[in-house]
Amino acid sequence: MAGANSTAICYDASLQQCSSSISCSHESLAAFRKTMGGALWRVNMLVLVDAILAGVIVGIGAYAQRYRHHPFTRFIYLGASTLLLPITSYVVSTISTNSNHYTSSYESATLAASCRGGFHYFTAVSWAFLVQITMINTSVIVAVDDREGRNRGPPVQLLVQGLWTLYLGVNAMGPITDNIWPFYLELMLFAIICAKIVLKYFAFEKARRSLAFGRNPRLVSGYMEQPHVREPAEPWVGDNVPPPPLLVMGEDGMDVKNQPRGYAGFVNNGNGLVTFDMVSQLGNERADLCLSFAFFKLLRCRFVRYENANSTTEGNHHARVFGVIADELSLIQDYYFSSLPVSYSKYWLPILSVSISLLSITYCILATIFIMRGLISNWNSKYNHQLRCHFWCNDRHLISNRQDKNFGFFVFDDIPLFLLLALVVIAEVKYIASYIFSNWTKVSLICYYVRHAYLQHYYQRVQEWFGILLQCRWGLKKHWDEKLGQSSILVLHPRTTPLVLLRRLLRLPDLDRSVKIQEAVMVSIIDALRRNSSDGHQLSNGVIRSPRQGPAGEMFPSWAFSSNGTSETILTWHVATSILEMRHQYHHGQGGQGSSTFDLNCKITATLLSRYCAYLMVWSPDLLPDDDEWSKSLYETVKKDAKRALTGRAALRSLTPPIAEYEQVAQLLQSVDSKYDVLKNGARLGKQLVVEGEERAWVVPSEFWSEMIQNVAPSDNIRGHLKAIARGGELITLLWAMLTHAGILGRPGDDAGGPATGEAGSAR
Repeated sequence: MAGANSTAICYDASLQQCSSSISCSHESLAAFRKTMGGALWRVNMLVLVDAILAGVIVGIGAYAQRYRHHPFTRFIYLGASTLLLPITSYVVSTISTNSNHYTSSYESATLAASCRGGFHYFTAVSWAFLVQITMINTSVIVAVDDREGRNRGPPVQLLVQGLWTLYLGVNAMGPITDNIWPFYLELMLFAIICAKIVLKYFAFEKARRSLAFGRNPRLVSGYMEQPHVREPAEPWVGDNVPPPPLLVMGEDGMDVKNQPRGYAGFVNNGNGLVTFDMVSQLGNERADLCLSFAFFKLLRCRFVRYENANSTTEGNHHARVFGVIADELSLIQDYYFSSLPVSYSKYWLPILSVSISLLSITYCILATIFIMRGLISNWNSKYNHQLRCHFWCNDRHLISNRQDKNFGFFVFDDIPLFLLLALVVIAEVKYIASYIFSNWTKVSLICYYVRHAYLQHYYQRVQEWFGILLQCRWGLKKHWDEKLGQSSILVLHPRTTPLVLLRRLLRLPDLDRSVKIQEAVMVSIIDALRRNSSDGHQLSNGVIRSPRQGPAGEMFPSWAFSSNGTSETILTWHVATSILEMRHQYHHGQGGQGSSTFDLNCKITATLLSRYCAYLMVWSPDLLPDDDEWSKSLYETVKKDAKRALTGRAALRSLTPPIAEYEQVAQLLQSVDSKYDVLKNGARLGKQLVVEGEERAWVVPSEFWSEMIQNVAPSDNIRGHLKAIARGGELITLLWAMLTHAGILGRPGDDAGGPATGEAGSAR
């Protein structure tokens, strides 16, 4: 400005006027402060939303695998992952180096400002990168046979999101030479994302073409047709009999021929094939784990309708049988609902994957240390704010000296970042532990030991190592929690906890509680299966070997076994069992003689399975024989009728002795006006089960429920059981898998056919 040599100086941002002819009006400074403060307030609200979304994604993705398949949880996860990047983009674009210029005029004076985001943009970009790393770890990658469904490859969209996030960071920081260390930190995170995606893509392609993974079902199906494999087998648990040569690992080393009906001409060329008979002498725990792995391969054949791929082996020890099947279903859940199994297509892939995760953990620790040092050494001048603005006042070509104004508080940026860094470290540790404690790793090491004879020279030490590894179990990797859902038609003492009231308000299905499965239940189920086999009763013939004779010698009438469907039979016996339980609860509470261990086990079996079958009617009716809508509607109608009937119990209690409470309940149920005869028949049956002085009143319902749960377990509803496996597993699904291996593939009247493709894929 020619001829203008004087410069007026505005004092600090205290809304004072300039001491010279330049005037920074109160209105201009107030408008500036309001505009920038309001913009930063909106951004901070989005920052908090972004931090919450990041926590939701990391939390659900890394720690709630079994709940990710629930519709509500899936909706929350999808919404959070969809909104995270757009919000991050907005936050970075509004508070960045190149976008925060401000100019305002009031009368003849002008206030101009230039603002820098400082550390703020780096935190937003880092959030996006860290969340993407966790999403890659928890993504589902599935390599399957064409008849199983659709292959699911690595999440390439996360690589595109990573490129966009890197662009946001570079664009926001301005010239790289001025902010070199944030650029390096962001580049390291992007390199980790690329490494994880490339590694998973390589593993997916190897698994998809592998005979041991993607093409395994058709190979196993052809292998099981060989005469030496399909010979009738004796019980395999705890008996000195030759174990079956089921495939465990190493199928890629086999020479096979592709025939019109699948693979044939199996030749072991000595390149590492391991079968169950080769590992059966390594000890029960190791053999059972390998047997679970072999059964897992057979169950995959069921998913693609290779019905000849089953084993007729049985077990004599209930705990080991249930343990083998539970481990088998955990392998199924891993294969269809995680990315873990494809990493075992090459032996070095798990090692490399763990190494990248260790690098990610190292980055988080070093970034935390680096940021903390910056906060401590440059606190007042650089890091105690989110936005630093330089502004000038000018009037008639006179310009004041530059003034500074800080906005925001570091807590909005740094605290969420530190929490997310800690959460990602924990998630990566969990990811590494998923390899260490995985049954896939254990089976791989066992097979490696079998294939390499030199290790057997160090047998004792290797056995000790195996023992330590097999005993290492992690609660977060447990798939089936060994619990039975419990629901009841007759609720004599309804709970009024806040959770129960909330469930009623949201109209959620009925669920009293979940209880751990008792050993007595497992024993009873295995004994019932053995009775059916020894007596010639086959579940596939549709005959429930339920006792028709009561404890006093009388015969149960036909209405106790309703011809209107399995659901009515379940509810009729459920009501009768509940009445019997009321009778014996009072008897024992009055100091009567305690029951024997056998009687107590029968009572536990009957009551737990009775409530579990009622739970299935409302929570998983698709796993029962009747139409699922019919079963659920029947349960809700009968429960409402029972609740209406029990409203008069208080009046009767004041007129009759307490010892007759079960009789009062039976009387009320028989007198209620109901659409169905379930309550009346259940009350009549309950009175018949209650016999004075009978010491073994629980034998009949215990045998009934043990046989009923087996009768409803066989099913052609593969998709329904796969969904149950995704949720963590159910007892009925364990029995379904067990009966599948015994050659029982469906209930009487079920169509054994059906679509051959899309069953496993549709459940995902």
